[in-house]
Amino acid sequence: VTKSFHNYMCKEVLQDFQGSVLQVSESAYDEDAISQMSTVHYEFPNGYNQDFASERFQICEGLFDPSSIKGLDINTMLGMGHVVTTSVGMCDVDLRPGLLNSVIVTGGNSLLLGFTDRLNKELSQKTPPNMRLKVISNNGTVERRFSAWIGGSILASLGTFQQMWISKQEYEEGGKNRVEKKCP
Repeated sequence: VTKSFHNYMCKEVLQDFQGSVLQVSESAYDEDAISQMSTVHYEFPNGYNQDFASERFQICEGLFDPSSIKGLDINTMLGMGHVVTTSVGMCDVDLRPGLLNSVIVTGGNSLLLGFTDRLNKELSQKTPPNMRLKVISNNGTVERRFSAWIGGSILASLGTFQQMWISKQEYEEGGKNRVEKKCP
């Protein structure tokens, strides 16, 4: 077995485990509430069987509360809700309502069971009452997992976008000034 095949299979097992076992809790991690939840059984490819209880929620909690991750410098890390609100807050004031009205959830971790609901709940608590919040997520796992690539391929195929392309030769001749002229 080659190293690349081994790495590929490890990644596949982890993705299957993530989709089958892991779950994001509806609110901040609470041991008492989580202990009431049922366990989830998982069989690993080597035949090892394990029931997962509270740990299936603890693993995901670091996405929303980095202080729950042991051994990391939490001063430099933000939870998902903070990342979104900080990003929106760094934008022009006139753009903020439109951004909060179209928060698009995509990518691998968004496939965690309960991820979108928790993000929506946290953002609702942080969003000013005069702004409308809308969290958009595709129900299909394939679309959600690859939508960034799909969007990029659509953008790259547009004729108007192709006019903004800069070849390596153009960049070497004009540098960053060339980028500023072509993409104002």
